[in-house]
Amino acid sequence: MIDPPRYIDSWLHEVALIAEAIERSYVAEMLDLLEQIKYRGGRLFILGVGGSAANAAHAANDFRRFARLEAYAPTADIAEMTALANDIGWHSIFEEWLKESRLTASDGILVLSVNGGTSNISPHLVAAVRYVRERGASILAIVGRKDGYAAQHAHAWIAVPCPDEDLRTPHAESFQLVLTHLLAWSMRARMIASVSRSPSGEPIE
Repeated sequence: MIDPPRYIDSWLHEVALIAEAIERSYVAEMLDLLEQIKYRGGRLFILGVGGSAANAAHAANDFRRFARLEAYAPTADIAEMTALANDIGWHSIFEEWLKESRLTASDGILVLSVNGGTSNISPHLVAAVRYVRERGASILAIVGRKDGYAAQHAHAWIAVPCPDEDLRTPHAESFQLVLTHLLAWSMRARMIASVSRSPSGEPIE
């Protein structure tokens, strides 16, 4: 039988190791790119399936409400997603959704995925990333593996460094929320800081 206290300690120890190992400069690059999308009037489309789909909906809410970045999660509309899967096939659901949304070069996508997209596991993500590259839009990714298609073709990406392969999925999906919260609230903090300064750049008392 599993010793609960030891298992809890082991799990939380891995969480601490992952948090420490995340490359801070990669987070900063992603933050800068998100702000570029926002200030050029672009939109952010957050793509994910399974647990990552739930995280995508959560992140879209946070980016809209707290970072004032126009964001959408296609899978939040289950009717449209299942209609696309039924009519054109699972492999093209995100690509078709982005086409219907009239993706432009000012926009961006954020891929949330454990494997990061492969032709045999997540062909819908591969197709979406290819289409976004063709359109000249920005590609961001928070994934569980750095060798997946999304990370290999993203302009900014973070691969969650999971020390235990058996726990890659729960840790990667957990840190999707940790990192999207960090990014949204960092954008919010920058907004607050910018309005608290005078036109000369001096802090307002």
